[in-house]
Amino acid sequence: MLTLHGRIDRAGRLVFADPVLARLHEEAGGVPNGAVVVPQIAALVQLATDLGTPVERPVLVADGPITRELMGQAQPDPSGVDIILTGWDNIVPPLAFAAPGEAASEFDYARLEADGAWVTDADLKITRLAAGLDRDIGFLPATARGSALTRVFRLMPDPAGDFPILAALAKAEAFQEQSAELVPDNNRAILLSARPLFDGAGMFSGLVGSFNYVGLDMAQVPVERVQEADLDRILSERLESALRHPIARIIEGADNAALQVHGPLRQDYVRYARDIAGAARHLLDLLGDLSNLQAIEQPDFAIALDAVDLKELVGRATGLMRVRLAEKQIRLKISPNPMDAWAQGDFGRILQILVNLLSNAVRYSPEAADLDLGVVVGEETVSLFVSDTGKGIAAEDQERIFGKFERLDPTEAGGSGLGLYISRQLARAMGGDLTVESAPGQGARFCLSLRRALPLT
Repeated sequence: MLTLHGRIDRAGRLVFADPVLARLHEEAGGVPNGAVVVPQIAALVQLATDLGTPVERPVLVADGPITRELMGQAQPDPSGVDIILTGWDNIVPPLAFAAPGEAASEFDYARLEADGAWVTDADLKITRLAAGLDRDIGFLPATARGSALTRVFRLMPDPAGDFPILAALAKAEAFQEQSAELVPDNNRAILLSARPLFDGAGMFSGLVGSFNYVGLDMAQVPVERVQEADLDRILSERLESALRHPIARIIEGADNAALQVHGPLRQDYVRYARDIAGAARHLLDLLGDLSNLQAIEQPDFAIALDAVDLKELVGRATGLMRVRLAEKQIRLKISPNPMDAWAQGDFGRILQILVNLLSNAVRYSPEAADLDLGVVVGEETVSLFVSDTGKGIAAEDQERIFGKFERLDPTEAGGSGLGLYISRQLARAMGGDLTVESAPGQGARFCLSLRRALPLT
């Protein structure tokens, strides 16, 4: 899949762009070394600059007569912003009754107002899928693209035995409250709503819709049916549902205050707003950990394996960590990556593990420390390692740190105590493992080993 790269200086000028990005820039009316004119890319750059942290979100760009949905990453540093755009093959189908910009707004609105939004093509294959407010539901929504609608949503009849979606498709009408199960989210009960799409010739071209989770009413569940695991799951789901949206609104409000969107503020208030946003993001991270924990502890949890280019993955991870490294003046040394460093796994899950390892290394390393990141390729396995120069881990604690909710020193600032537990479970679900070598006063070396894969051609 094509990846686009660009560099924007502090004045907002596109000072470097690979050929495809340069063409998009010029087709939008831009000039070489001129201001960024592609609206959603410019907005992404501005947000990353204002926040001073990496930002990643979907962006829509016009490529001649078609609209492409890309995943945009903006990584700021003192002299400018690096832009990385991936997903070039993802084309957004034209939506009926709306201009492309209005159609995109409808999709984004559904993401915020419902628990998720989706679009299919004329063959009822998923072309876009997103969870509300970037909810982590235990899988990467992008991996559902190209799947049949019924592979993602298992349709269920209503009490009368009817399927509202079938009647609506037959009449080319909208439908609401189609009972279904979200297959990638452990068959969680949902309600679907959608309307049909038509192309310029009036032919059916797909569906655009949303889904909402169906809560389980504890009062309707007989006590003898509520096992401990069921109770944990129900409480986790209710906790996430009740907290995620309010916390997201707190973050939005605090970020707006810190950016002084509604007018100037005293600097102590600006710092206070940033502290609020940081604390709220920590709570969202905790909810994400709990959601991941619920997913990986399901008996049928599995990860679809693919060939993953670890060289590309290392570049992605280090880009996401750039600001945190700079804040503590930590130097990251990256060992040369062999061209054939390919592993069997899931790109998003391996990235999740590597970012967790790097975040821990930064958190527990002193200012201006050195970190090492590299890849070692064997005959049957390939390994990623992260080495730090922190205070190290005693031999009797090296297995304990992979336990659930385990933190060696609860008085230190840190996460939920779930990161390493989840990372090891994910590694083992991909046929690999996560281990550590360390000694007090000598730092720690974490190693993620996976089965080797043949490079994609």
